Amino acid sequence: MTGFSSDWLALREPADGAARSPALVAAVAAFGSGANALRILDLGAGTGSTLRALSPHLPAAQHWTLVDHDGSLVAAGRQILATWSATMIGGAGTGRVSTPAETPPASGGGLSLHVLSLHVGTMPVDVSWRQADLARADWAALLEGVDLVTASALFDLVSAAFIEIFADAVATAGAAVYVALDVDGTSTWSPPHPDDAAVADAFRRHQGIDKGFGPALGPDASGVLATALAARGYTVRTEKSPWRLGPEHAALIAELAEGWAGAARAAGLEEAVAARWLADRRTAAGCVIGHTDLFATPPRR
Repeated sequence: MTGFSSDWLALREPADGAARSPALVAAVAAFGSGANALRILDLGAGTGSTLRALSPHLPAAQHWTLVDHDGSLVAAGRQILATWSATMIGGAGTGRVSTPAETPPASGGGLSLHVLSLHVGTMPVDVSWRQADLARADWAALLEGVDLVTASALFDLVSAAFIEIFADAVATAGAAVYVALDVDGTSTWSPPHPDDAAVADAFRRHQGIDKGFGPALGPDASGVLATALAARGYTVRTEKSPWRLGPEHAALIAELAEGWAGAARAAGLEEAVAARWLADRRTAAGCVIGHTDLFATPPRR
């Protein structure tokens, strides 16, 4: 799978947090309201942004397993989460977070495992990390006892074949699915630029390149996942979750423009066009980048 740096993930996390659908976050919280504890599997977890976004809203004790293929992100995530827990003490809407207690690395099913224990509000939260390649995952082992599977900005990187395998696995486990921030193919940059359409078209072509899971679905991912889960009896909700970036996001806009131009070049866009567009878009006044969130609950057994 194509990797992402911890710096990029940190840069985008505030925009992700603002974009997430509040209605679906509330639906996930309602799903967990009757449980004494929730077991959550977070796929492509990076440094743990989904946990930081979701855990304060869940009204139950939580056991999170964060899975990522990138060992550097697994290591960074442990440090970032420990720092986050310390800064959350007394935070609005979250209550106190205790000083973390950490256990040493151990082996779990051939995967590296680390454990961190903390409190979010009054709820105990245990976190473990597993380094694993999801393209070759042992889904039965990963999903054992899991109530909820989460992911952020992951499923637009995977193939239709991967989604079929995933949907079969979660349906067998009976787990709910919360997937956020997959691109939907829409974008608007401000002010308009004559090369916006050419760059966007090239960027979309690049989104279909194999990211380690087969031909990537890109903006089709949310629809394909929704169809696959509905076919297995799930009740599926989707909501739009666009990035709305303005002058206060200047660093993110500049980095986003660099990434788009690089992807467009790789997809065959003429260098002169990409360079001309990037020269202006590094300092764009703003942009709206479309995403979709999805929450699916399994049929009652």
